[in-house]
Amino acid sequence: MRRIALLVACTLALALCAGTAWGQADTLKVDYFANANTSGAPDGTVRITSPGTAAGNVCASIFVFDPEQELSECCSCLLTPDGLRTLSVNTDLTSNPLTGVILSTGVIKLVSTIPVAGACPLPTAVKPEPALRAWVTHIQNSNFSETETGSVDATLSTGEISSLARECTAVKIAGSGHGVCSCGTGD
Repeated sequence: MRRIALLVACTLALALCAGTAWGQADTLKVDYFANANTSGAPDGTVRITSPGTAAGNVCASIFVFDPEQELSECCSCLLTPDGLRTLSVNTDLTSNPLTGVILSTGVIKLVSTIPVAGACPLPTAVKPEPALRAWVTHIQNSNFSETETGSVDATLSTGEISSLARECTAVKIAGSGHGVCSCGTGD
């Protein structure tokens, strides 16, 4: 019995020391886009809301990655409780890529963060706050039909937070205005 208790205590200690992760729902959402900026295809949309679970406004820090897993664009958009923000995949999320290569497919990561002095600056420092929901329309390959799904919750680790902030800082330093997405309409 004593050995089992010691084993459980050691396992718990290792798990706690392995790194902090924000496993709460509504902190990190992950989704994809396809057929963006494709002739004949409709534009995809991203809809984001704050259900009012945080104490006030939050920011949706947005990170758009190309198929090679490189950050193409980042930005941060204000969300008020129960507000709705709508972003165009073609216009807001893929029209100003860091590399100049307009994307047709990629990954979108949304991190719910705390505003800085009431604003949502470029997410070069990420302070998670669980409080966002998101839905994305997907343009399918056959006949460009549209589907819409809720974005998937993912575990946000301290390593992921550091990586996202570091990559967006590089956009800020080296991008000369490129690599910064825009916030669409609404809220």
